[in-house]
Amino acid sequence: MAMEKKSPFRGWGIKSVLGKVFASFVVKRIERWKTDAVAAQERTLQKLVKEASHTVFGVDHYFSEIKNYQDFKANIPLRDYEDLKPYIERVVAGEPDILWKGKPLYFAKTSGTTSGVKYIPLTKESTPEHVKAARNALLTYIHETGNASFVDGKIIFLQGSPVLTKKNGINIGRLSGIVAHLVPAYLQKNRLPSYQTNCIEDWEQKVDAIVDETFHQDMRLISGIPPWVQMYFDKLTEKSGGKKIKDIFKNFQLFVYGGVNYEPYRAKIEASIGKKIDAIETYPASEGFIAYQDSQTEKGLLLLADAGIFYEFIPSEEYYNEKPTRLSLAEVELDKNYALILNTNAGLWGYSIGDTVKFVSLSPYKIVVTGRIKHFISAFGEHVIGEEVEHALLSVANEEGVEITEFTVAPQVNAPNAELPFHEWFVEFAKAPADLIAFALKVDKALQQKNIYYFDLIEGNILQPLKIRTLAKDAFVNYMKSQGKLGGQNKVPRLSNDRKIAEGLENYIV
Repeated sequence: MAMEKKSPFRGWGIKSVLGKVFASFVVKRIERWKTDAVAAQERTLQKLVKEASHTVFGVDHYFSEIKNYQDFKANIPLRDYEDLKPYIERVVAGEPDILWKGKPLYFAKTSGTTSGVKYIPLTKESTPEHVKAARNALLTYIHETGNASFVDGKIIFLQGSPVLTKKNGINIGRLSGIVAHLVPAYLQKNRLPSYQTNCIEDWEQKVDAIVDETFHQDMRLISGIPPWVQMYFDKLTEKSGGKKIKDIFKNFQLFVYGGVNYEPYRAKIEASIGKKIDAIETYPASEGFIAYQDSQTEKGLLLLADAGIFYEFIPSEEYYNEKPTRLSLAEVELDKNYALILNTNAGLWGYSIGDTVKFVSLSPYKIVVTGRIKHFISAFGEHVIGEEVEHALLSVANEEGVEITEFTVAPQVNAPNAELPFHEWFVEFAKAPADLIAFALKVDKALQQKNIYYFDLIEGNILQPLKIRTLAKDAFVNYMKSQGKLGGQNKVPRLSNDRKIAEGLENYIV
């Protein structure tokens, strides 16, 4: 009697089988540009300039005369949103062919710190790149790990409301809400929450509704900004009477996140889950999908060099110079902090997105996001950045078995009682240190090792060592609620060069 031949796909759903085949096909295509990203960037620049040469912006900046990157730099000045606003206002008013050919499909509405509400265009050419990049992040994971079974279960994206409004015939919404309309049909049946629940504006009510809707589902992939995913996990645990997420969702296996550095949240999220699971970091922005983690074993996010964006990089220390150095991908170096500049197929030109990045690999080109160009402390010339404060706090916390929920740092220039000024850290602990003063001194030493200017200021008695203020449980959630910024894509800045956030948090000091 012949033995029954077992299928290698036994136990898999049809979607996971097809997912592995499709992943293999897509990864081969990615490898083509990944191995020669500089050439991909050169092609992208030429295409962008050609496509926009007859727009108002293209005519104003002599696109027809641009032959190479040197010409491009000479013709296109660096701008932030406020500088580009006169053109954007004409696009919002419904005029065609201003920054990019035709009219945008959408405006992603974001809250700017200096510009009020910002309207970032998404065009017929740029919108599919957002969807493709999110899809490819999952497909590269499937190809590397062989794990595709999550596509046979339920998937949740914790995101903003998908309700769109119209302005001069163009749809307007939050980026995550716009993307909700673009989820491929083959994932729609698996996707939660329901459209009705997703439309709830109040974030706490929305998370409660999502908990009720998902509690008995086979959740396998969960995606969102880490602090808001943590809120979802806390409410699930409360509803279950104290169960870990792994016991509520027995097949939960993949966490996809972006928007903030995961490390400050990792320990608490993994403790809530009850086990380590695979995670994929993504770097989406309203201005374009910039990078994603393409390996579970290698550091960094793969810069998307063939996705309709031409990147430029400014050494961060030169950012505020009158004529800073502008570098193409071919000119960047490892381990240097750069301000990221975008030129996109949505019509953003010489556009400072406000983020800083550092290359951790040049073959292929991989980055880590190190902070925001405006989120730093330099009240005394120290120029401390987000990457440095996160490293200082987390390295000591891991050593001491301390768990951090959230934190932010501000300068205290006018210290009481004629004391020396200092950096004031507002920290919400999930597990506090036994000796807060000793812990703070260790964090201070770690920061001195990361930033030589800070070291000099401490050594020269210009600053005294940092001080940590312990905040009550849910302090940051309550603060964000008080500012009307709870949930969605809102994040707490790690650093401020003023006392605005610090003054709001003083009410929550224990």
